[in-house]
Amino acid sequence: MSAPLDTARAGIEIGGYRSPLLELPGAVATDVGPKDLGVAAHYGDPLREQRNLVNGAGFVDLSHRAVVRISGVDRLTWLNDLTTQRLNTLQPQVGSEALILSPQGHVEHHLQLVDDGETVWVHVEPESAAALVDFLTSMRFMLRVEVADGTADWAVVWEPLREPHPTLVSRVDPQDDEVSGRQVFVPRADLSVFAASTDRTGPPAGVLALEALRVAAGRPRFGLDTDHRTIPHEMGWIGSAVQLDKGCYRGQETVARVANLGRPPRRLVRLHLDGSAREQLPTLETEISADGEVLGRLTSVAYHYELGPIALGVIKYATPDDVPVQVGTGEAVVSATIDPVVSRDTTPRPGQAARAAFRTLGVR
Repeated sequence: MSAPLDTARAGIEIGGYRSPLLELPGAVATDVGPKDLGVAAHYGDPLREQRNLVNGAGFVDLSHRAVVRISGVDRLTWLNDLTTQRLNTLQPQVGSEALILSPQGHVEHHLQLVDDGETVWVHVEPESAAALVDFLTSMRFMLRVEVADGTADWAVVWEPLREPHPTLVSRVDPQDDEVSGRQVFVPRADLSVFAASTDRTGPPAGVLALEALRVAAGRPRFGLDTDHRTIPHEMGWIGSAVQLDKGCYRGQETVARVANLGRPPRRLVRLHLDGSAREQLPTLETEISADGEVLGRLTSVAYHYELGPIALGVIKYATPDDVPVQVGTGEAVVSATIDPVVSRDTTPRPGQAARAAFRTLGVR
C-alpha cells in the first residue's frame, strides 16, 4: 500500500507549499496557479533566464511537482499493461513518458518517468499524485509491485543538460528540442544544498522561463493544454507517449479507431500573437475565433525571448493552418497566426483505404 503524504512535514499542499529556493536573491514567487504555486516565477529577468537555459546554463526549481515511486520485480511489465507506452523493455536511466487513459480513451494521467534498475521514478503535476497512487494501488492485484507517494521526501529540479546526473536518479528527456533537459530527483531535505552546488553552471531560472521554452517547443502540459475530453491524438502524443503497436491497455480501442479510421475532434496548435499582446498577455481559456466562428480556446501563454508573445491552443481539427485567427473578444482582441503542433492531415486513414478497397472488390 502507498504511504500517506506527510503534507505537514513536506509543506506540500495546493496553495500551501513554499520552496526554500524562494529565499535565493531576486526570487519572485508565482502568483497564478494552482499548478506552479510555491516556486519562483523568475529571479529578476525572465528573458535572460530563458537565454541562459537555451545556452545550457542554470536550473529550474520544480519542487512543487509530485513524485511517485514504483518498486518491485513486476513493475515494468505491470506498467506496460496499464499505460500507452512500451515499458516492459525499458532500460535503466532511459527517460520515457506514458499516459493512463480512461476506458473511453481520454487522458487521465501523464507520467514522466525513468527506471533506476530497481524503482520507477515518476513526476507528475502537483495535484495529480493522490489520484495516480490510488489508481495504481487499485490495479496491483497479486503482482509484486509497491506504489508510494514520494513527494514528502523527493523534489524535482530541471537542468538544461542531456546526460544523467552522476549521483542522483534523473530523467533525461527522450525528445530533442528547446526544452529538452534532465529532471533530477533531489532529496527534499538537500534541495538548498543542491541548488547551491549548481551555481557553477549558471544562476537559477524561474518557471516562467521554462514555460516559455515549453510553449515554443509545442509541448502539451497535462491539466493546462488538456481537459477531461482530451484524447492523445489531439496533443501530438502519438509516437512519443503512445505506441500504436504495443499490447492491450485501457482506452486502446479509441486510440486505434482514431488512428485507423478517423480524426480527432481537436488539435493542438502554437499561436504567434501580434505585438499588441506584449504588455498584457491573453488569459487562459480565452476564445480563439476566425470570421466570427469560435474555433477553440487558449491553453498556455508565454513571452519568448526571441519569438515574442506566443501561446498554445486547442482548436477544431479541420481548421486550416493559413486562416488568420483572433484571440479574445471586443477591445481585448489580438490577431494571431497558426503554427501547427498537430498537423491537419487530409490523407485517407489506413482503415478507410482498406474499407474502400474491399467495397471496390465487392462491386466487382
